[in-house]
Amino acid sequence: MSDYSLDLNDDQQTLVDWVHTFAADVIRPAAEEWDEREEFPWPIVQEAANIGLYGWEFMAANLSDPTGLSIVLAIEELFWGDAGIGLAIFGSGLAAAGISGNGTPEQVMEWVPQCYGTADKVQLGAFCVSEPDAGSDVSSLRTRAVYDEATDEWVLNGTKAWITNGGIADIHVVVAAVDPALKGRGQASFVVPPGTKGLSMGQKYKKHGIKASHTSEVVLEDVRVPGRCLLGGKEKLDEKLARGREAGKTGQKQPAMATFEATRPAVGAQALGVARAAYEYSLAYAKERMAFGRPIIMNQAIAFKLADMKMEIDAARLLVHRAAWMAATRKEFKNGEGSMSKLKAAEVAVWVTEQAIQILGGYGYTREYPVERWHRDAKIFTIFEGTSEIQRLVISRNISGLRIE
Repeated sequence: MSDYSLDLNDDQQTLVDWVHTFAADVIRPAAEEWDEREEFPWPIVQEAANIGLYGWEFMAANLSDPTGLSIVLAIEELFWGDAGIGLAIFGSGLAAAGISGNGTPEQVMEWVPQCYGTADKVQLGAFCVSEPDAGSDVSSLRTRAVYDEATDEWVLNGTKAWITNGGIADIHVVVAAVDPALKGRGQASFVVPPGTKGLSMGQKYKKHGIKASHTSEVVLEDVRVPGRCLLGGKEKLDEKLARGREAGKTGQKQPAMATFEATRPAVGAQALGVARAAYEYSLAYAKERMAFGRPIIMNQAIAFKLADMKMEIDAARLLVHRAAWMAATRKEFKNGEGSMSKLKAAEVAVWVTEQAIQILGGYGYTREYPVERWHRDAKIFTIFEGTSEIQRLVISRNISGLRIE
């Protein structure tokens, strides 16, 4: 008999139960307050750090799961609690992924723990790629990195936009152009250590949703970092640039794209958490809400809507879990499976949360009920870390083998 199973193992189920309890007991009760305040929820992140839910050890332990599922399971539960607070807790993970995906083992050991700090001194990480004129088109970054051979330092100048934890982070991972003529092939990633002069926060964005997550510009003015802060090292970069100049292309991925590809199933899991929260709430509401002498779920119009919501969420979860498993087992995303998972889960989250508002009717449109917040939160998943249009471009290029524009 085969031992193949879609059941969670004991460790995974224990993890789900533990994170869900934190989401239900700590995050949910605080979600509305921090959405209204539109500030970084330090007390909640501190509580997460106190129990070991925020920290590099937690990330390392769950990313080492050979099935790849632990991290996406934990993320779904956190975001079921609240997307803004969930992103405040998981936002540092993008910087950690940028370091892990592009750095040497020594750099990973030095910098990843500093993205989180300790329970006694919580720290944050920020991954800085997007710019005011380069969101989806990461090959056109204007932020420059120039090497100063005399001092073995890199000098960074530019402005980054829409950066999670931007300006308030301790560790900023910055993707910059070393040779702009090579576009994406001429870029590199740099760690900007805590307290480095010249890095400052620009405008803080007032957002439609995920308000508890801090999003701002990051301004770099003659920021000098030691040579050891170039992720991957100078020798590797010089080889990559040389290949790019000779052949006009390299087999290596852009630093930003390598990070985003690895994190797309995680973003899909974030969207799943929001969608599931809205589905569960509207299901319970439909069974309790009376109209014309019976619960509204007794009407096919409502019952069928909920059936479709459940089906779409489950379908999206299967895509997310497949992509997470493929990433963990180093299977190549030949058909854009990572993009598929993020695209499907994001669009399901937007649709499900809209249906939830419809089921609640006028109540759903008020701030008295959480579905309007979940609807606002859901929209970001179709935009950040690659818009839905970019995901479709990735998938279509993969399945056709053609450079579709």
